[in-house]
Amino acid sequence: MLKLLNKIIRIGVITEPATPPAAAEMERLGIEVKRTLDRRFAGSLAIRHVDAGSCNGCELEIHALNNSYYDVERFGVHFVASPRHADCLLVTGPVSRNMEMALRRTYDACPEPKLVIASGDCACNGGEFGVSYASCGAVANVIPVDVRIAGCPPAPAQLLAALQYLLQSARAQHIPR
Repeated sequence: MLKLLNKIIRIGVITEPATPPAAAEMERLGIEVKRTLDRRFAGSLAIRHVDAGSCNGCELEIHALNNSYYDVERFGVHFVASPRHADCLLVTGPVSRNMEMALRRTYDACPEPKLVIASGDCACNGGEFGVSYASCGAVANVIPVDVRIAGCPPAPAQLLAALQYLLQSARAQHIPR
């Protein structure tokens, strides 16, 4: 153990410094989302996340939205455990054949108007998996998708920007208050 600690002291930090996220951009996006939610959703948006077969890279970024740095709940966005309570589905990963029926049932359990976001390259176009004996490919091959967020994985700021885009879309304007 002492040998390892001496090596760490001798070599020092060899990784590159982390770039801090654009806090001002996140704050601006969050305020826009909150204003839109106040106008169209009575102040809050419930999201049901579905992992349809991903590598969990996208999930890490989605969980980052809930951490103390980003704290997306302060803008009125929260994640729910049941699709029956959700205003929106957030799907990650290529849809594996084992998750195809579960995703359809989750989509059917959501109340109208059933807003759907495909997050990450795998959810948008099947990624490196594509369509095969084990994968249905993109989420749009199984259920209708309103917004696609490219990236592997998409950053929290991209997720919030896509959410704002979805909330301002014509489809979201038909949501009853």
